[in-house]
Amino acid sequence: MEMQVLVSKKGTKVVTATNLHQVLDLPNHHFATNVRKWLNDIYEFRDGIRSPIRMRDYAVRKNKENPILDDYYLSVEFAKLIALNSRSKVKQKCAKWLYAMEDPAENAEVLTKDQVLAVMEITKAMGLVSCQEASERRHMEVYSERNGGNAGNWWKHRAEVLGYSLDHLRRKVKRLGKQLKGKSQRQLLMQVDKYEMVRAGVIDLFMAMGKNERYARKMGDLAKIFARELKVDIHDDRESGSAFTPQVNQQLVNEVKTVQRGGILGLW
Repeated sequence: MEMQVLVSKKGTKVVTATNLHQVLDLPNHHFATNVRKWLNDIYEFRDGIRSPIRMRDYAVRKNKENPILDDYYLSVEFAKLIALNSRSKVKQKCAKWLYAMEDPAENAEVLTKDQVLAVMEITKAMGLVSCQEASERRHMEVYSERNGGNAGNWWKHRAEVLGYSLDHLRRKVKRLGKQLKGKSQRQLLMQVDKYEMVRAGVIDLFMAMGKNERYARKMGDLAKIFARELKVDIHDDRESGSAFTPQVNQQLVNEVKTVQRGGILGLW
């Protein structure tokens, strides 16, 4: 039995619980018991020692062939940890194979010097609303492509990736006593935390480049730290003839707007 790696609608590499169970050569009649244990055990994930989190590490999979059988999509990292914790005779071989399927950048403990400098340049570029907008649009296009041309759940998906929704922002702005009527999400962020606009743009960019949610958030969080330290201004450069456009790397701006992975983006 071969391991089958699938790509979820969010771009995350996953395997099915049934397939993993078969590859580990575990008794079929123990499947239900083993899966319950898998989902409730404690593991050393990259972001800490914890239990698996639904919709981050696993999701329910509808089994058309056997509706009675509960199946799940498991992230590659989670599947690797399951394999290592199992009593399978082939667990090392299986775990090594799953490790090889993970994004190499995900397994790196630190970014390279060039990547750190690149994130700083990307942070500056994301001070331009045109770059934020282009990254968001391309992220939506990638999401739509992975969902057969359907972007119906796009805003819900993006809210899950960013960690907040438009309604959440509206409530926050209301508590601050600021005007919210007719405001877009970007305008609300400008009132609450302008550096979050940079974070959101960077997350959109890395999701558009095919990175998974965890890695995209990691880059977005780093960019927000840089934005605050560098005091990056947010500039709406979509208006032609603006005399106050900040000095940014124009080659990178073009890369970001087209999501072409050459030059700086080629580091990923």
